Amino acid sequence: MSSGVLADVAIVLLTSSAIWLGSGWLEAASDRLATHYGLPQVVQGAVIAAVGSSMPELATVVIAGLAGSLALGVGGIVGSAIFNVLVIPALAGLLTDDPIESNRTLVYKEAQFYMLAVSVLLITFALGVIYYPVDGVALAGTITRPLAVLPLALYGLYVFIQYQDTADHRASTVPPTDGDDTDPRRQWGLLAAGLVVIVVAVHFLVESVSALAETFGIPAFLLGVTIIAAATSLPDALVSVRAAREDRGVTSLANVLGSNTFDLLVAIPVGVLIVGDAAVDFAMAVPMFGVLTAATIALFTALRTDLWLSDREALGLLGIYALFVGWVVLETLDVLVDLLPNA
Repeated sequence: MSSGVLADVAIVLLTSSAIWLGSGWLEAASDRLATHYGLPQVVQGAVIAAVGSSMPELATVVIAGLAGSLALGVGGIVGSAIFNVLVIPALAGLLTDDPIESNRTLVYKEAQFYMLAVSVLLITFALGVIYYPVDGVALAGTITRPLAVLPLALYGLYVFIQYQDTADHRASTVPPTDGDDTDPRRQWGLLAAGLVVIVVAVHFLVESVSALAETFGIPAFLLGVTIIAAATSLPDALVSVRAAREDRGVTSLANVLGSNTFDLLVAIPVGVLIVGDAAVDFAMAVPMFGVLTAATIALFTALRTDLWLSDREALGLLGIYALFVGWVVLETLDVLVDLLPNA
């Protein structure tokens, strides 16, 4: 193995640690600010914590798009979404003493809106293939800025619904305690510092993963689905596990669904708006969205049974993710039937 490859691997590990550190600052500040302003638990998880912990994914799409490799960022988003719905709830469940409790609001409102987000993004990709096909490439289309506005508009509706829930929620007054930790200005500063660390770390992470993809001849989308996805999902894991250990199961699970909703409806469209347009390989995207849909169904089924996630169900989710990673590796090595045509 050449020194260049070893250096890229080392950078991937170091930047992943930096993303974890910066996201820890961002997550702590977001949580304290949400508590300070008296937001309900589901809004804390689905909007505040979710948007905060999704900053690595957003930064990945923007930086990859500016570097001319938006496919890496899109792959990271889809892979992160799969990681989030399978691995993070499982870890949160296994690392706590009691099963993670859910509720009907989470299952029926957050879950259904999340599935709507998956459908709308897939429809957006399909419209790109139909109306703006890429010459000479089968089932590839261009996502333009007007098309990118569609998922963003749906996220606007999502925020409006959460705003209505917040307006209907009677927040208890949380008196500030002694110390700087309750100073909103300090928390906003900590949030900004975490964001800067995340952006810088993601920049070097994208460069190193792109170099590895070129060295080994692996499609950028597949490395995004695996390496980028796992690295950028660390903050979501941190937020959800911490919330679960504090007996805030609804917040823990709402963060997963809210983070995925933000990633699909905001992160990818923002990347397109910045770059101008982006080519999407529909033949590669549809199988991955199929996996994401199956993973989501598995999570919702586990949550709906008795409205909690047991250890047995958590292990089942981890097993599904292991099968997914194994499938991607075998596809990359051309061992399996070519279900990913351009892999």
